[in-house]
Amino acid sequence: MTTSTYWQERRVLVTGGTGIVGSQLVADLLAAGAFVVALIRDQNPQSELYRSGNVQRIAVVNGGVEEYAALERAINKYEINTVFHLAAQAIVGVAQRNPLPTFEANIRGTYNLMEACRVHRDLVKAVVAASSDKAYGMQPELPYLESMPLEGRFPYEVSKSCGDLIAQSYFHTYQTPVSIARCGNIYGGGDLNWSRIVPGTIRSLLRGEAPVIRSDGTFLRDYVYVKDVTRAYMLLAEQTPNEGIKGEAFNFGPEKPLSVIEMVDLLRELMDAQEIAADIHNTAAGEIHTQYLDSSKAAEVLGWESQYTIDEGLKETIAWYQEFFKSDANTPTL
Repeated sequence: MTTSTYWQERRVLVTGGTGIVGSQLVADLLAAGAFVVALIRDQNPQSELYRSGNVQRIAVVNGGVEEYAALERAINKYEINTVFHLAAQAIVGVAQRNPLPTFEANIRGTYNLMEACRVHRDLVKAVVAASSDKAYGMQPELPYLESMPLEGRFPYEVSKSCGDLIAQSYFHTYQTPVSIARCGNIYGGGDLNWSRIVPGTIRSLLRGEAPVIRSDGTFLRDYVYVKDVTRAYMLLAEQTPNEGIKGEAFNFGPEKPLSVIEMVDLLRELMDAQEIAADIHNTAAGEIHTQYLDSSKAAEVLGWESQYTIDEGLKETIAWYQEFFKSDANTPTL
């Protein structure tokens, strides 16, 4: 977490405040002294934002990013200075099965947010838009560099490519002070999307069940710990008003990609569950096989690099889920 006094009493809007990144970012912003407003569509008591009690320490605006009026009201009423746009439909399989809600959340949601920031340019001095390595689509060479074109093909990738380009458009057209963060696969405590490999595998191993791998296990990804991500977002927001930062995109990843089976095997080892073999379904569709990022620009310009090794991040993550599943209320339904 940043130790800067920059955040003292700064008025911040976080969209997607109940997600894995949003919950951690709210906690970090509160610890840094910010006044936090979160746009929340669905109240989920199992979200870390609620479980931690932090929802009682922030202002909540009810609504989704698909609703322009909710975003505009949040920025205007609370005189927001800094915006973190995290809200998204973030599951590849969900987008593959029914793309329209993903397009609505990730594309409409982004242009609604950017337009509300443009309208209130006298208030908003920094916007961080959360994009993804998926925005690059399939490239002939890896690792991904920020200079590469955004060429998403499948529905989720396309939604991230579009949202990324929309944010860039608002900078180039209206000089909106926005910067763009492109991360690899984010993991950590608080992720309740069980189709993702890290939380899904941990839950299965805690139950003594075989973890399910939807692909053939060879798909290669960056895995970046959520606390490294929130630190990256806060560093980026602090510098976004500066020339050479606003309008720019930055990759954030550990530069140590792992295959899916390597990640599952590492979790089996850390949880002392090597006797439980993975169940490889090989049914994944609409996903690029190999994706990983070059994060040298973030290191050189922002001074960011991963502070957590994969073992350190996973150990903290496992501990979070062990505590989460101690509650009888969580065990039967998840």
